[in-house]
Amino acid sequence: MASGRILVAQGGGPTAVINQSLAGVVLEARRFGHIERVYGARHGVRGIVDEDLVDLSQETRHHLEGVAATPSSALGSTRDKPDLAYCQEIFKVLRAHEIDHFFYIGGNDSSDTVRIVSEQAALAAYPLRCMHIPKTIDNDLVGNDHTPGFPSAARFVAQAFAGANLDNASLPGIYVGVVMGRHAGFLTAAAALGRKFADDGPHLVYLPERTFVLEHFLADVKAVYDRLGRCVVAVSEGIHDASGAPIATLLAKEVERDAHGNVQLSGTGALADLLCDEIKDKLKIKRVRGDTFGYLQRSFLGCVSDVDQREAREVGEKAVQYAVAGAQSGSVAIRRVGDYAVDYLLQPLEAVAGKTRVMEDEFITASGNDVTEAFRLYLRPLLGTGLPDAYRLRHNPVAKVLGTGSRG
Repeated sequence: MASGRILVAQGGGPTAVINQSLAGVVLEARRFGHIERVYGARHGVRGIVDEDLVDLSQETRHHLEGVAATPSSALGSTRDKPDLAYCQEIFKVLRAHEIDHFFYIGGNDSSDTVRIVSEQAALAAYPLRCMHIPKTIDNDLVGNDHTPGFPSAARFVAQAFAGANLDNASLPGIYVGVVMGRHAGFLTAAAALGRKFADDGPHLVYLPERTFVLEHFLADVKAVYDRLGRCVVAVSEGIHDASGAPIATLLAKEVERDAHGNVQLSGTGALADLLCDEIKDKLKIKRVRGDTFGYLQRSFLGCVSDVDQREAREVGEKAVQYAVAGAQSGSVAIRRVGDYAVDYLLQPLEAVAGKTRVMEDEFITASGNDVTEAFRLYLRPLLGTGLPDAYRLRHNPVAKVLGTGSRG
């Protein structure tokens, strides 16, 4: 029996535009008279199991628009990775509240959760339509040209490295910046979009799609330093050796793991420090600095792509439209068309659930330590309008009067 009740939740790491998708679901649902209530679950699937629900139908449009423009997850999120038993508990709550539409905004694990819940509903002959709405700064969802949240995080990374490059040019040395990306290097690769002049950094870009060899890395750094007197390096937290072991675990004396057994990578700051220590020790360069971007790149207020905002809103709207139109459960996907425009398709949940996209070979140079022009053309329209620009003095020289030895 159709109840006209829908539930929306947010899962995984927050982004700068995830609330646009939330607002898209709520406001689009209000356009359909048969939808009587829109509920939200606090802190993702954990909130569903705990029946920690809120009535989003009572939110005003004005307030929702303000929330939409605010980074991070307005409903709260969770890192829970539900198994079959967990999803069965989710389904029990959905059924108890007579929910007939379930929308989950999230990444790979969230899509898999939606798939299992949908299967449980089918086994129980319960008319539940389940929609996965894409979100992740890693840009690693298969079937998508790109994923909401990634363009804004990429905009931040590009601008941050542009600033780091300016700093490094003023006081030359080695700078290493570690960016999120356990398996996919899209976000780290975005650092290259901050270049303007031929000698701008990052001069080297290391991605998890390629095997990392410490000796090659040191040789690359030395070559750039010998040529320019400085070197800016962008490194993905997920770089690994030929066996697949994360470099952070090979260099670190102690390894920290999260609740799911995953090795803590960029969040600890260890990788940047370890690489800097190797440069100092092996290359004997004194001025070496490292940063770990960590959570800064996910929800940085005031550094949001307008393209990302628009598309994040539309994936929420399209999820509702597909559900109301009677489509099967599925995952909304962004596809690029024309010079730059997008369309939204509904792909089967099993096509995206639990899978990981990595950077295509055409986006990575043959040397494995930089990105290609094809990647820059791919990413540039996603970063949005109003990117800041950097200028240099022309340094018109003044002829010396006292000669070179005047200080003696």
